[in-house]
Amino acid sequence: MTNYIIRRLLLVPVLLVGVSLIIFGMLQLLGPVERSALYVVDFPKNEKQIDAVIKKYGLDDPFFVQYWHWLVGVTKPDTQGNMVRDGGILFGDFGYSRTASQDVIDIIKNRFPNTVDLALWTIYPMLSVGIWMGVKAAVNQNKFFDQAARIYSIIGTSFPTFVFGLLLLMLLYANNQWFLPGKMSPWVDILIRSDEGFRQYTHLLSIDALLNLRFDVFWDALRHMIMPIITLSYISWATFVRVTRSSMLETLRMDYVTTARSKGLPERVVINEHARPNAMLPVVTMMGSSIVGLLGGIVITETVFNYPGIGKAAADAASQLDVVTILGLAIFTGLILILSNLVVDILYAFIDPRVRLS
Repeated sequence: MTNYIIRRLLLVPVLLVGVSLIIFGMLQLLGPVERSALYVVDFPKNEKQIDAVIKKYGLDDPFFVQYWHWLVGVTKPDTQGNMVRDGGILFGDFGYSRTASQDVIDIIKNRFPNTVDLALWTIYPMLSVGIWMGVKAAVNQNKFFDQAARIYSIIGTSFPTFVFGLLLLMLLYANNQWFLPGKMSPWVDILIRSDEGFRQYTHLLSIDALLNLRFDVFWDALRHMIMPIITLSYISWATFVRVTRSSMLETLRMDYVTTARSKGLPERVVINEHARPNAMLPVVTMMGSSIVGLLGGIVITETVFNYPGIGKAAADAASQLDVVTILGLAIFTGLILILSNLVVDILYAFIDPRVRLS
């Protein structure tokens, strides 16, 4: 397994280059004139100004020359005559975001912890409830619970995320204000920015609140995450129910399950120790993609609830055609996707001993 992990890790740079080539190549669908607008706040008024911007940033260079400069940057003299590097994503320079008025790398640093915070509190209810419902539906095939779970699965997968989110906003915020959109209340923002003993150990608001023993801050952070958590979990449960139920039904028909029952083992042992672990392979695949989606930022959910995560940043950039920001966030999300797929493949070997990684 160690050799397999090493080989997969060595493939990560190759896959990243492939992803970056595709993403950067899509940017080339815009001509040099259109792309010159990405580097200025106000579009140049005349042809000379446009040509100056194109020449300054090499927008008419060959594709691979532009790609190389995008990767490693361009060395230029500064006002003091010293040679300095300008740009280069390999050196952490993803460009400047016109939407957020800051570097793209700073957007990632500021927004990604918020997305991770939301994902941490979403993963457990999303996985545990969805898998439990799928297993119980399979065990009680064609009974009331199974029929109800199948109906829910159909409704859940066909119900638009933004509609469900808006319903939660109307019921839990507009009418009662039990739970709130956004990330935190103004008083929490003031507390964090001021020097009053609140230390940011992880930059995850809920975790830092617990580490500081500020349960009032923790409750405020949770109040702002409840509606996104419910929305993300509700949509995921519908898919997990369908996949888990189908895999579990197939496993329950296997010979080793029949043998276990014929030995007189309790049904609980047959289900939990023999059938369910072997039915988890397709579920693990979906778990990986679901967690990647959470870490990559759920665009619709974060936008509906005005939650300042990676998905909301991408939506804001897309709405204002901020291609530089979208490009940087896409590369970052691609890295998460590649590493997450590696983790999922490794989990296969632990869940099912029949799988051998070579």
